[in-house]
Amino acid sequence: MATKPCIPKGTRDFSPLEMAKRNYIFNTICDVYHLYGFRQIETPAMEMLSTLMGKYGEEGDKLLFKIQNSGDYFSGLTDEELLSRNAPKLACKFCEKGLRYDLTVPFARYVVMHRDELTFPFKRYQIQPVWRADRPQKGRYREFYQCDADVVGSDSLLNEVELMQIVDTVFSRFGIRVCIKINNRKILTGIAEIIGEADKIVDITVAIDKLDKIGLDNVNAELRGKGISEEAIGKLQPIILLEGTNDTKLGVLKQVLAPSATGLKGVEEVEFILNALKGLGLNNEVELDLTLARGLNYYTGAIFEVKALDVQIGSITGGGRYDNLTGVFGMAGVSGVGISFGADRIFDVLNQLDLYPKDAVQGTQLLFINFGEREAAFSLQVLAKVRAAGIRAEIYPDCCKMKKQMGYANALGIPFVALVGENEMAEGKVTLKDMATGEQRLLAPEELVESLKEGH
Repeated sequence: MATKPCIPKGTRDFSPLEMAKRNYIFNTICDVYHLYGFRQIETPAMEMLSTLMGKYGEEGDKLLFKIQNSGDYFSGLTDEELLSRNAPKLACKFCEKGLRYDLTVPFARYVVMHRDELTFPFKRYQIQPVWRADRPQKGRYREFYQCDADVVGSDSLLNEVELMQIVDTVFSRFGIRVCIKINNRKILTGIAEIIGEADKIVDITVAIDKLDKIGLDNVNAELRGKGISEEAIGKLQPIILLEGTNDTKLGVLKQVLAPSATGLKGVEEVEFILNALKGLGLNNEVELDLTLARGLNYYTGAIFEVKALDVQIGSITGGGRYDNLTGVFGMAGVSGVGISFGADRIFDVLNQLDLYPKDAVQGTQLLFINFGEREAAFSLQVLAKVRAAGIRAEIYPDCCKMKKQMGYANALGIPFVALVGENEMAEGKVTLKDMATGEQRLLAPEELVESLKEGH
């Protein structure tokens, strides 16, 4: 007996209905990106490992899918290296390429490679899959799509303001209630300075970024494990658990971070963004959240994360400013800021809340029943007129029992069926059947088009 085929854990097949839903997500996001002047690019699925390694921190590097070199990849290895069974070292020897982990690092590489062709500030968006060798679980996949928008070549905080408007507009169109969380890596750096652990900023941000997932006690345990003193951990508690309005938090931070010029600069940047957003009529709440750290090393300024309010799921959008990212590719002094919509998680949220518009997921609107060769020939002429009017229509390809053809229409949720027999052809008309009500009407092709356009 043949082995039943399967797909890797953390990946998914998508049915035609699911693809219709996904395309609704992508098209909605694309439309909003275009509204704000972003232009689309694409980059290869695989990048050189030298491009990817060292950009996501130690934890991120472990999650890179590495691609085995083609040909005799053992040729450059000694017997001693092979017998050592040192997996990381061996992988570096016979893997030169890897699947992209996100779209931001490939974008930075793209900017550096094409710098002479670009006009700055350069506003791009990119919708493509990424891969992470993570442990699959609910809402977390090994292959998933990101929908990124980035601006490079501008230091202005107006970019951050507009990105938050984009987030608000997209989720308003989806009908998903969200909380947009904002913080600043400079604030986190200032906090690390005033608690006396400035050199442990990466360890601190990686730990507190997990607060929602593992809880305060486990975060503190992780901090201890990284060698951070009990005194510093104690000073950290009231800061990361700070509550109140955004203005209240900003007021406290101005006092607490007074000894840190970097920290105060972060407070100033967040205050500008929040004040600018106040008068723009956003539909969703924007919250200053000091536990938000975004555990990626390349963020240097404002950082963002979006949480759905009506569904238990992880972050569905994230991003931030990364002033020094292109510097690692030899192009210093180019500031960048961007966001990334997690399309797969948004897909799950829209499914759970049943928020897809009917017309976004409906396929064929009209099916012509095939009664025979002459009838099919007549139907094809009408079908051409129907399609020319933008109505999604098809003809059943085989002349078979009507019950089977009607079953096809029912199975695919096709709302209308066209019947063409001897009488219809004699009058040059079509009988239109409403599958929901059973109502039938004899219509001329022009009337058929008009009726379907009106949805009845």
